[in-house]
Amino acid sequence: MIGKLQGIVDYIGDGFVILMAGPVGYKVYTPNYLTLKSTVALWIETIVREDSIRLFGFLSLNEQNLFNNLTSVSGVGPKVALGIMSSIKTDTLMSAIATGDAKTIATAPGVGKKVAEKIIVELKNKMGGASFDLGNTGGNASALPDLLSALESLGYRRIDIVDMAQKLVSENPEIDVAKLVPMALKIISNGK
Repeated sequence: MIGKLQGIVDYIGDGFVILMAGPVGYKVYTPNYLTLKSTVALWIETIVREDSIRLFGFLSLNEQNLFNNLTSVSGVGPKVALGIMSSIKTDTLMSAIATGDAKTIATAPGVGKKVAEKIIVELKNKMGGASFDLGNTGGNASALPDLLSALESLGYRRIDIVDMAQKLVSENPEIDVAKLVPMALKIISNGK
């Protein structure tokens, strides 16, 4: 089995790259944005089906482990897992799983509320310990869902605000939601 490939990105397609490793070009599906002619090293996960062999590449072992965890959930195949990882940052996704935030996971293409809840149920305990660090959610993690709900009710899309909200809650662990909302609105208005 191929464990890791290092080479030059020769072609970028829809969800995949052709990675030239010496004289051989490998078609590797990846959630990461890579640039043409860049040299990269990808951790490889090989998926063998009766009609195909596909290589999935990741910039870190944590991403590869997350992919494997996602594909272990019944109903989540490699294509859906890749879509989730392409649209939601790894830290954000892991935090959403740990806090039971199905709405954030459901923002990924091909993922509905039921699949998002299934991912949380099946992975919440599995992703504990050393491989999962909730350090980015801070002390008042219960404020995060309330802050996200408040901002969504004001018309902001969850996928656009979740990273900012996580950072705000982690940096202000003792502040309640009533004070966090104006702070978040100020950050959003300064960002535009």
